[in-house]
Amino acid sequence: MEAEAAVTGFRQNNNFYYLTGWTEPGAAVLIAPARDAMGTQPGHPYMEILFLPPRDLQEERWTGVKLGPDSPEAPSSTGFDHVESLAKLDEELPRLIMKDEKDASRNDKVYLELTGSEGAPSPAPPGLLEWLRRTRAIPGRIQTADARPLLASLRTVKDAGELALMKKAAEASMAGHRAAMRAMKPGMTEREIAAVLQFEWEKRGCERPSYSSIVGSGFNGTVLHYSENSGPINAGDLVVIDAAGEYSMYADDITRTLPATGKFTARQREIYDIVLGAQKAAMAAFESGKSTLSRNSADSLHKVAYDYINTHGKDLHGELLGKYFIHGLGHYVGLFVHDDNDYTVPLGPGMVFTIEPGIYIPEEKIGVRIEDMFYVDSDGRLVQMTAALPRTADEVERAMMAGK
Repeated sequence: MEAEAAVTGFRQNNNFYYLTGWTEPGAAVLIAPARDAMGTQPGHPYMEILFLPPRDLQEERWTGVKLGPDSPEAPSSTGFDHVESLAKLDEELPRLIMKDEKDASRNDKVYLELTGSEGAPSPAPPGLLEWLRRTRAIPGRIQTADARPLLASLRTVKDAGELALMKKAAEASMAGHRAAMRAMKPGMTEREIAAVLQFEWEKRGCERPSYSSIVGSGFNGTVLHYSENSGPINAGDLVVIDAAGEYSMYADDITRTLPATGKFTARQREIYDIVLGAQKAAMAAFESGKSTLSRNSADSLHKVAYDYINTHGKDLHGELLGKYFIHGLGHYVGLFVHDDNDYTVPLGPGMVFTIEPGIYIPEEKIGVRIEDMFYVDSDGRLVQMTAALPRTADEVERAMMAGK
């Protein structure tokens, strides 16, 4: 894994970054209640220790200078009052757990990321996990629990600093989409457009794409997770562009659908306007503390969008279009483009999510998705983070013609 990281670049585990802000590999963090802690800072209801691997001067010739646990600037650089060597983790955790061993009323629980984060391997050292397996033999004393559900809940509500980073990601991503609108023309390839997008957002400080960019022309635009980006862009095609950059580890997610020639056909515009109408209907129906992203709840925004699509327009056989809206209306966004959490939870202040209805008709080679980023402000108002990006059919055409 280390060799692979050197080639592809290391990206920190999302939950670990959320708790620490630390981006280097090989670290660990221990957070304990103040009653268990020694040397807790005044006013802190908890103690936290960041464990860093010792410096390897030979390896640093390849990787660059690293911060070590013994570096005098470690506390100020990391923001942690306590920075220790990773080797001390197996000593510190048992000490905290076993501190009140004679107190039978206590029922200690150790929270670990037992299943990893968004598909990433668990960061817990194997030796620690083995130690925990042994201590679990003590009846009623030591329990292990998965920290992911709790962290997912915490991460769903963004503070002002997180929102500022996500707005940076949105600004850079919108710049990429505007450039794609200006550049688009028949005869290009999907990969050329993907390159235009990435150049613009990385020029504005994004470290990497938030996810594999989707540029699907014609039939490819009806394939939801198409990511080969290897096909030609032909005159008459609609091109679905689902792509965004990641800024300071925070993701963005935007989709626009463009006519390859810069002008929608009558049928393309009809389907496009239905999708846009569904998005607007969901936005209008939003109520803070009540609306959800769930497909089945009584206050589902998905149902609002689906009902709009199913009552506007038909396919070539006269059938309703609802069956061509085949995915959810939206998802939470944060450190991961599809942040975990319960979609039945009512949307409220600090939550960031997408609203992205779509219609995909393979028979007609028409795929349309319009996806924007939203958050709920402190007053419960729905705020569109990507409102500055052309969205209506007329706005898209004008933006594309500006590049011709």
